[in-house]
Amino acid sequence: MTATDTHCPYCALQCGMTLTPGIPVVKLEPREFPVNKGGLCAKGFTAADLLDHRDRLLAPLVRKEPGDRTSPLREATWDEALTLITNAIQKSQETYGRDSVGAFGGGGLTNEKAYALGKFVRVALRSASIDYNGRFCMSSAATAANRALGVDRGLPFPLEDVAEAQTVLLVGANPADAMPPSMQYLDAGRANGAKHIVIDPRRTATANGAHLHLQPLPGTDLALANGMLHIAIREGYVDEDYVRERTTGFDAVKAATNAYWPGAVERMTGVPETKMRETVRLLATNGPAMILTARGAEQHSNGTDTAQAWLNLALALGLVGKPYSGYGTITGQGNGQGGREHGQKADQLPGYRKLDDPAARAHVAAVWGIDPDELPKPGVSAYEMLDRLGTEGGVRVLMVLASNIAVSAPHSNRVLDRLRALDFLVVSDIFRSETAELADVVLPTAQWAEEEGTMTNLEGRVLRRKRALPPPPDVKTDLEMLTELAERLGRGKYFSADPRTVFDELRRASEGGIADYSGITYERIEAEDGVFWPCPAEDHPGTPRLFADGFPTADGRARFIKTLHRDPAEMPDKHFPYVLTTGRNMQQYQSGNQTRRVKALAVALPEPRAEIHPDLARRHGIADGDLVELRSRRGVAVLRARLSDGIRPDTVFAPFHWPGANALTNPALDPHSRMPAFKACAVAISPHQEGTD
Repeated sequence: MTATDTHCPYCALQCGMTLTPGIPVVKLEPREFPVNKGGLCAKGFTAADLLDHRDRLLAPLVRKEPGDRTSPLREATWDEALTLITNAIQKSQETYGRDSVGAFGGGGLTNEKAYALGKFVRVALRSASIDYNGRFCMSSAATAANRALGVDRGLPFPLEDVAEAQTVLLVGANPADAMPPSMQYLDAGRANGAKHIVIDPRRTATANGAHLHLQPLPGTDLALANGMLHIAIREGYVDEDYVRERTTGFDAVKAATNAYWPGAVERMTGVPETKMRETVRLLATNGPAMILTARGAEQHSNGTDTAQAWLNLALALGLVGKPYSGYGTITGQGNGQGGREHGQKADQLPGYRKLDDPAARAHVAAVWGIDPDELPKPGVSAYEMLDRLGTEGGVRVLMVLASNIAVSAPHSNRVLDRLRALDFLVVSDIFRSETAELADVVLPTAQWAEEEGTMTNLEGRVLRRKRALPPPPDVKTDLEMLTELAERLGRGKYFSADPRTVFDELRRASEGGIADYSGITYERIEAEDGVFWPCPAEDHPGTPRLFADGFPTADGRARFIKTLHRDPAEMPDKHFPYVLTTGRNMQQYQSGNQTRRVKALAVALPEPRAEIHPDLARRHGIADGDLVELRSRRGVAVLRARLSDGIRPDTVFAPFHWPGANALTNPALDPHSRMPAFKACAVAISPHQEGTD
C-alpha cells in the first residue's frame, strides 16, 4: 500500500504524519515536519481510529416524516436529500427574502472549503447570512492585531522562534494540554536558561514548568496588562527610540495607564505587585522576549481591548518585529487561521478583504465573474445570527458545516431553542453530532484523510492535506456537495468540486489582499514543507517573520490604542458567588464530536470534571469525585468534582468538550469582535442530589 504524507485533523499545529492504508486498519505514524519534528499528542496518534468508526455517517439522512423533527432519521439518496434542501432554500427565499437562508461554517474546513462556502452563500444563495465558529475562538485577538499591527496572523514568526526567546509570557494559554507537541519549544528554551511566566487562574501543566505563575481573577487580565505597562513607564523600561520611530498613539495610552497603580491592580486582580514587577523586569531586560496570548485572555466581553492591552505592553517594550521577540496569539482550531482569511466571516471576503470596501468587492467580484452590486452587504456575527434563528428577519433555513453549535455555542439552551425554531436545518458532518440530531437533513462528508486541500497553521504556514484513501462509496466531499447544490440553484457555473481548481481561484481572489496567497502553489507547499503568507508571487520566498521593516498600516507604524478595564459583563453576587471559566482538556478536542468516540481517549478521560479548590469544596460539603451542580442565570450543568489546590478558591473550571458547560456561559458580546464571554460568568455550586435530573 502507498504511504501518504499529510497532517493531523485536530489543532492549529497541524502536525505532520504519514498514513498507510491497510487491512483492516490504516497505519498512522508521526513524521518529521518543521512544526512537530516527529512528535504527536494522544489525539494525533489515535486520529485514524475515526476513519472506519462504527458511528460513521455513510449515507444522507432525512426525516421519516418530512417537517417533523421528532420523527426518526432514515437513510436517503443524495438526490432526495439535495432536492429537499433545494426546495427549502427556494421556498424560504421566495417567502422571507434571500437573507433568510444562511450558513454556519467551521475552523476545521480546508482553505478551499472555507473559500467555497463563503462564495456559495454570496453567489449561489446571494445572502448576507454567514459566519463560523472561529468567531468564538480567534475574533478578539484578530481584531486587536488588525487595528494595532495592520494584519492578523496568529504567530508573526515560526514556532521555532519560541525556543530562542529568553523570556516568554503566556497569557491565558495552556499549550501543555491544548497542543502538547508545541511544548518542545518551551522545553528547549528553558533548557537554554529561558524564563517563562504563565498568567492563568489555574495552575495548569504549562504553569507547573514556569518560572512565575500569576493567578488573576478571570476577567481582570486587561487591568493586569495596564498595571504592567504602568510599571514599565515608571521604572524606565519603555523603549523610547522604538516608540518614537515605529509607533503612534503612545501618549494617550501612557496617560490612561497612569491610573493603574500596582497596588490598585493587585486588589483588582489578586496578583501580587512583586510578581507584576518581576514580570515586567524580565520582559524588558532578559531578551529576546515575547508575549503570547490565547483564549483565556480573549474570550471575554472586553477581549479585544484585553488583547490590545498586552499588545500595548509589547510595543512599549520594543519587542514587536525584533528577532525571536514580539507578540503573538495562539490559534486553536486546525484551520482557525485560514478559516478566517477567505470569506467565512460575516464581514469578510477572500484575502482578508472587507466586504464593505468597494475596491475589495470589485476585485473579488471580477474573479468570481459577477457584478460587484450582486454581492450582499455584511451580515451579523455568529451568536447574533444564532440568537435570531427562526424569528422575523432572521435565518429560517440554516446549513451547518464542520461545527457542532448545539454544544459549542454560549448559552446553549437558547441556541437549542433557536435551532428547533428553524424551518429547515441541514448539517454536514462525519458523525451524528448533537447538532445533527436536530436536523431535517444530515449529509455525510469526507474525512480529513479522504480529501485534498490546504490548511494554514498557527504560524501562517500554508500546508497541504493529501488524500490517503477514498471516502466510502456514498460519501461526498463538501466541495462536491456545494457544487451540486449550486447547480440545482442555477448557479453551478461559478463553482468547482476540484480542490486544486478552487485553490487556484482562491489565489487570484486573495491577490493584493492582506492574506495574499497568490504566489503559493500545491507544488511549492510540498517542496518547501509549507509556505508562509503573505506570498505575492511564485518567485517570492514567503514571509516567515513579519514586521522587521515596518507594519502594513497606512503610515507603516504600529498603533497604540487606549484600553480601560471594565468589569466582566456578569459579576458574582450572593446568589451566584463564584466565577466559572471554561477551557480544554488534553484528551478531548472542541465539542468532542470526534474525540469522545475514540476509545483510548474516552478511557483516559471518560467524563467532564469541574475543577474546584478544596476550600470551596469543604464549604459546600463536596468530596473529590462527587457529582456537583453548577448553576448560572442561564442553565444548570452536572459534573464530577475534581479537587485541586491549583485553582483560585473563588473560581470553578469546566471543560467545554461535552454538553453542559455552555449551558452556563454568558453570550454577552465584545463590542468590537462580537466574541462571547466564555471565560467568565457567575455561578453557584452545590452537591448534586441524585434523582433530581
